Amino acid sequence: MPRECHFTGKRTSSGRKLRYRGKAKYLGGVGKKITGKTKRTFRPNIQNVVALIDGKPQRVKASAKAIRMGLVVKPPKRKYTYKPEQAEAVE
Repeated sequence: MPRECHFTGKRTSSGRKLRYRGKAKYLGGVGKKITGKTKRTFRPNIQNVVALIDGKPQRVKASAKAIRMGLVVKPPKRKYTYKPEQAEAVE
């Protein structure tokens, strides 16, 4: 399974990290200069969650943003305890 959000399609992307030296012009310097460029990866906050997909619970990877936006619909909580009243209500 790739490191990708099932709902938003967010995935690892690449970019650069820049290193500067010098003093900014507005502070009286001659301006900032770039002294280094390093490749790096930007990784989204991917979580493993159980979501309802086509009415069935399924384990998928979802970004934290998708969970906050409400795109992930979680299944109802199961009741693991047995109570005799429940059995009588069913019959």
